Amino acid sequence: MIQRIAAVILAGLALVGTQASAQGDDGEDIVYSILSFDDLDGWDQDDHSAALEVFLNTCSDFDDPDWRNLCAAAKDQNPASAKEFFELFFRPVMITIPDQEPLFTGYFEPELTGAPTRGGPYQYPIYKMPPEARRNQPWYSRRDILTSGVMDGRGLEIAWVDDPVELFFLQVQGSGRVRFPDGRTIRVGYGGANGHEYRSIGVELIRRGTYKSHQVSADVIKNWVRRNPADGTELLYHNPSYVFFREVSEVPADKGPLGAMNRSITTLRSIAVDKRYTPLGAPVWVEKDGESPMRRLMIAQDTGSAIKGAQRADIFMGTGDKAGKAAGKLKDPGRMVVFLPIQRAYAMLPDVSQ
Repeated sequence: MIQRIAAVILAGLALVGTQASAQGDDGEDIVYSILSFDDLDGWDQDDHSAALEVFLNTCSDFDDPDWRNLCAAAKDQNPASAKEFFELFFRPVMITIPDQEPLFTGYFEPELTGAPTRGGPYQYPIYKMPPEARRNQPWYSRRDILTSGVMDGRGLEIAWVDDPVELFFLQVQGSGRVRFPDGRTIRVGYGGANGHEYRSIGVELIRRGTYKSHQVSADVIKNWVRRNPADGTELLYHNPSYVFFREVSEVPADKGPLGAMNRSITTLRSIAVDKRYTPLGAPVWVEKDGESPMRRLMIAQDTGSAIKGAQRADIFMGTGDKAGKAAGKLKDPGRMVVFLPIQRAYAMLPDVSQ
C-alpha cells in the first residue's frame, strides 16, 4: 500500500507544470494546468484544518472510488496535519477557458419578515414546486406564475412575506430564513425551478443606461424597484426564471443553509461553482483580488443559475443583513484552482513519460 501511494505521488510530481486541453460539452476549449502548491499565493498561511473540517461535511457523499478513498483518509487525519493531507493526496489544477475572465461574487442567507398565513402586509407567497413543473421543463415563466392564477388555491404556500423585492432576491440566493411575528423562524431551501434561463436584472439596468456597471449592487437595484413600482415590477419580470422552495427548518440555527449537496454550507469556506468544470465537494484554492483580497482553501458545495464558467465562483458570506451587504459589494477578479486527486489529475493529461 505504501509503495502504491509513493508511486502515485511521484507520478503526480512529474505532472507539475504540464498542460492539456479538451473540448467541453458546449464546444469550448478547456485548458487544464497542473500547478505546484508553491504556486498558490498564501497557501502556507491558511487555516488548513478549517478547510478540512468543511471538506469532511460533504466528502462522504462522493460516489467515485478515488474521492471516497480520499474521504476515508481525511477522516483519519489529525487536524494539525491537514496541510500535509491536501499536499499528499491532491494536485492543484487550474481550469480555464480562453477569453473567459475570472469573476468572484458573493451570496448570503437572507432573513425575511413574514407570516404562516396571508394577512396584513404579508401578501407575497413563498411557493413549493408544483408537481407538473418538475415534469414539464421549461414551465410557466415568472410573469405567468405570478399573474395567471396557476398557483392559486393549491396550498403550495410555505409562508407569506411583506416585500416582493426581498422575495425576488431570496430566489436569487436560493435559501433563507423567514421570521414570523411571534418570533418563530423557519428556514427555506431550494426546491426546484421553472427551467427558464436566468436573466440578470442588474445587467438589464446597465443595458438601459439607468446605471453604469460600477454603480450596480443588490441595494441599488432594490431601491430602484421600490422607487419605481410599476417599472420595477416589469423589471423583475425580465428574469423569467422562478425558484421554488421547501421548508428545511430541521437544519440547526447555528449551521449554514443547505447547499446543492444537501449539506450545510460554511461562511467564507463554501463556494457555489459551475459543476460542469468543478466537481461538487472538491477543495478549491481561491485567490480573490479587489478591495479585500482573500487567499484561502474553500469547498465547492453549491451551485447557482448565474454561476457559469470555469473561473467563476460565488463565495458564501453568511446570514443576515451584514452578510448581505458584504455579498452585494463583492465583484472581484482573481483565480481559482481546483484540487483533484493525483490520479485524476494524471488521467486528464498526456502521457508525461513519452
